[in-house]
Amino acid sequence: MQKAGIFMFGRIAVGTVAGLVLVLVAGCKAEPEAARRQGADVPVTAQVVQATAWSDTLQALGTAKARESVTITAKVSEIIEQVHFESGQQVRAGAPLVTLRGQAQRAALTQAQATFAEADQLYRRQRELAQQQLVASSTLDTQRAIRDTAEARVAEMQSDIGDRNVRAPFAGVLGIRQISPGSLVTPTTAIATLDDIERMHVDFQVPESELASLSNGNDVEATSVAWPGRTFEGVVSTIDARVDPASRAVTVRADFPNADHALRPGMLLEVRIFRPTRQALVIPEIAVVQVGRESYVFRLKADSTVERADVVTGARRAGVVEITQGLKAGERIIVDGTGKLRPGLKVAPREVQPIQAPAPETLPPPSTTPDMPAAPAAPATPTATAARGSNG
Repeated sequence: MQKAGIFMFGRIAVGTVAGLVLVLVAGCKAEPEAARRQGADVPVTAQVVQATAWSDTLQALGTAKARESVTITAKVSEIIEQVHFESGQQVRAGAPLVTLRGQAQRAALTQAQATFAEADQLYRRQRELAQQQLVASSTLDTQRAIRDTAEARVAEMQSDIGDRNVRAPFAGVLGIRQISPGSLVTPTTAIATLDDIERMHVDFQVPESELASLSNGNDVEATSVAWPGRTFEGVVSTIDARVDPASRAVTVRADFPNADHALRPGMLLEVRIFRPTRQALVIPEIAVVQVGRESYVFRLKADSTVERADVVTGARRAGVVEITQGLKAGERIIVDGTGKLRPGLKVAPREVQPIQAPAPETLPPPSTTPDMPAAPAAPATPTATAARGSNG
């Protein structure tokens, strides 16, 4: 009986194990089939690629320069007699700044004027006599030369005295005064700086590859850490005629109105150039798959299967990216659910409307610091913002 019971128990155990093996084998065979059936109905979101209006900008760092700028110096070496300005004063063109000592020159001018008066009187007398043929023509010519020489000497002395009056060559703001009455100045002595800052130039460099997209009149915005929260607006006024062979960049000059003198020469500015609006293919960033340096999207075919389409991305902004190569208008792409796709897989797409390029943003202001002064009120006009072109 014991042997019969053991035999029966063994048969039951063997049967149980065999049944489990059959269930596992059946499950393994059914799993790929179920996965295949599930893959055929992968839910995804698709959209049609369309061209839309796109505006981007170039970004650079620039240095502010005054429209006119000069270091005031004297033409001659002399002692300063009077100073007619204060540091930081705004002056008009031709305003006297410094008077140098010139007693000797004024005395020489008086002498030259007396000599000229005598020579001119003698010339007039001899001219009357020459009309009566009482004086030879050669004598009259000699006296005329003496008179002209005396007149030239007067003009020379007047110019010499004028050189001792230093004047502002143009209207502007003076810098810190570097001299005092009684000090000796030479042509190399800096008296003060003078800058016309009613309008400012900002020079910056742009890569050679962007030269074709630049033109005079392009709108420009700039920000400075000196004025947090404020945006300065200007236009491109000049593009250099030469490209730097070392950096392969071209220098661009923008012109900024500066009525409140907030911009100062030498300031560092973050500059953005607005380029004209153009038509571009724009898709959501989530549709682009980035693998290393490669970027691709899944393109939907007519039979509802997907294929890989390698693309080249351009500028990005607010969750969208420009596609410069790899897609055409009218093609359908997968914009959501790309993580579970592979080339050749059949999908069940849900169509969405094509996206439009987002409205351009204003130039973000630099970060503020606690000890920074508040900027004068000058609201910025939102026009465009920099779209940095980076892959992935």
